[in-house]
This record gives sequence, structure tokens and C-alpha cells, in this order.
Amino acid sequence: MSKKTCIVANVLLVIWFFLNMVGFRIGNFMLTEMAWKDDGIFFVIYIVMFLIFLAKDKYGKYSLTIWLSLWFITQFFSHWYYTIFGVTDKKLTTYNRIYANTYHLFPASDTILVPDLYHILLHGFILVALVCTISFCIKSRWKKEESSC
Repeated sequence: MSKKTCIVANVLLVIWFFLNMVGFRIGNFMLTEMAWKDDGIFFVIYIVMFLIFLAKDKYGKYSLTIWLSLWFITQFFSHWYYTIFGVTDKKLTTYNRIYANTYHLFPASDTILVPDLYHILLHGFILVALVCTISFCIKSRWKKEESSC
């Protein structure tokens, strides 16, 4: 993976995640509510890690990879864990209350947590950015080893 591909994947993630900071609605279609208070720190940390990567990819690629990994793990345990293994009534009630107005591809369930469209795509963008960044780290390492021979 080239640095350019890695940058494109992360820019797409920045743009998508920015929608969560400001909210996005077209008529009755609500993709996401504004969540700056809840997710702003994640946004700021991600922007800082991405800027470090842009400025100094020698070190930034590792900090960005670590951050994307932690973020993906956090998202997994906040959403997909409950989709796969089931959910408590309290968690489901809270989730359905918070995301009741957002667009869902799949109907709500009484036994599992079903992420809305915004979160399904967010998790996909995080995963793509993570894979691209890891691939860039590996490719950079190989280039470094080849040039030292």
C-alpha cells in the first residue's frame, strides 16, 4: 500500500467522522446526530495522529496504527460485541433511545443491538484505514530492509 492510498483512506474516515461532529440530516433522513460532546475527544486525537502521520510518517505510521487499532476495538465492544453475543435490556434501551432517530438498514431487535447505517459505515472506514495503515507500515519496513542490503 502506498502512502497516498493510506492518506486517501484516512481522509475519507476524517470526512465521515466529521459528520458525527456536526450531525447530518436531509429532510426526514437522519444519518447521525451531532455528537461533539460524546465523541469530540476521539475526533481530536484522531486528527492529531493523522497530522503526525502526514508530517513524519517514520513515527506517525505507528501512532496512527495504534490509535486506529484502539478505536476499532472500542467500536467493536461498543456495538458489534452486543450484536454477536446479545445485549442486556439496559444497554439495548439506552442504545435504542440514543439512536432511535437515525437511519437503520435493519430493524431493531429485542435481543441484539443492531448498529445504525452511520456506525456500520464508520466501522468499515476505520477498518479500511487500519488495514491501509498497517500495509503501509509493512511495505515501509520492507523497503527499509531492501535499501540496507
